[in-house]
Amino acid sequence: MSYFAPYIDAAGFHMPAYQDIVDQLVADAQNIYGQDIYLGYDSQDYQMISVFASMIYDSFLAAQAAYNSRSPSTAVGAALDAIVGVNGLVRKSAVYSTCQVVVSGTPGTMIANGVVSDVNGYNWSLPNPTVIGSGGRSTVTATCQTAGAIAANPGDINTIVTPQLGWSSVTNTVAATPGSPAETDSQLRARQAVSTEQPSQNMVDSLVAGLAAVPNIGRFKVYENYTNQTDANGIPSHSVDCVVEGGDPQDVANVIWLRKGIGCGTYGGTSVEITDSQGVVNTIYYDVPQYVDIDVTINVKQLQGFTQDTQAAIANAVYAYLNNAQIGVDVYNSALWGAALSANPTPNNPTFSVTGVTAAVHGQTQGTSDIPIAFNQVARGNLSYITVNVS
Repeated sequence: MSYFAPYIDAAGFHMPAYQDIVDQLVADAQNIYGQDIYLGYDSQDYQMISVFASMIYDSFLAAQAAYNSRSPSTAVGAALDAIVGVNGLVRKSAVYSTCQVVVSGTPGTMIANGVVSDVNGYNWSLPNPTVIGSGGRSTVTATCQTAGAIAANPGDINTIVTPQLGWSSVTNTVAATPGSPAETDSQLRARQAVSTEQPSQNMVDSLVAGLAAVPNIGRFKVYENYTNQTDANGIPSHSVDCVVEGGDPQDVANVIWLRKGIGCGTYGGTSVEITDSQGVVNTIYYDVPQYVDIDVTINVKQLQGFTQDTQAAIANAVYAYLNNAQIGVDVYNSALWGAALSANPTPNNPTFSVTGVTAAVHGQTQGTSDIPIAFNQVARGNLSYITVNVS
């Protein structure tokens, strides 16, 4: 194509290619200085024209990015943050995993800026200060210093990073509550699309949109039983069960109360009291998802280019798949194969082949069958439970 000035029409933004700009500048130089001017690739004049063309092309790209920033489907980064603000949305920041830990030592010992670590090398901060109780132990909430879905099983947090006089040990008797990474552009776009249903006349769609806007909320799913009988999930008739990860319980309950519909009951293991405009106290119920840890074994045959980094990449790919699973969705053996294979940097020139994948709920006998996940559960990955065997 030949050079043309950038323009906008019904089809969107149009701009010339880089080479079209170069060709136009070469032609202009020949018209000014004569057709006999030497503008070969090795000439200084051509190199200068290339520099100018690159600057012009960069400016056109910036104009294109500005044009694309007008839509949530094409905006990125800060521009997307500004666009979704129209829908009352704010990008979710990273959430740090937390875990109840037991610190032991001399009664009355004050631990300042205490840090502990787990078997995977992640550091966790204790509340500052932490005081060991009269019985020689205290239970406090430790916060992981690394954002994201960092898992810690009972007994994993067992190392003191900042030794202090009078503090002898630390351990966790319960699993950590996993955090989440900062919301990506694609996740924010998906939430923005759901949020447009807030004024929907369908109460369930409106409830879903309202939950999507709750600050610090993670995954969630809304189940509706509109029949006259209790359904297979145990949800009573004419009720909704919202399974919600994260978010402040009061914020979650307020959304359910406002959007559930007249005469619709709520169901779940978590209860929050809401006082309506008439002063009547109503109890809203919803569920917090139960995490199901999954053991996975991947057998691979190494090919040319396979390294220890490849082995770690396979485990990380399966870990990411499990921790991005949706509530109530089974763990499919074929999906585990796909996650493992995705670690190949170039599928057409693989560095390994997968020869077998087995999985099971943590502690159970592994097999090739799909793993059922209940409606109020969600699968969870742990690198300690993912084994990659290489042959």
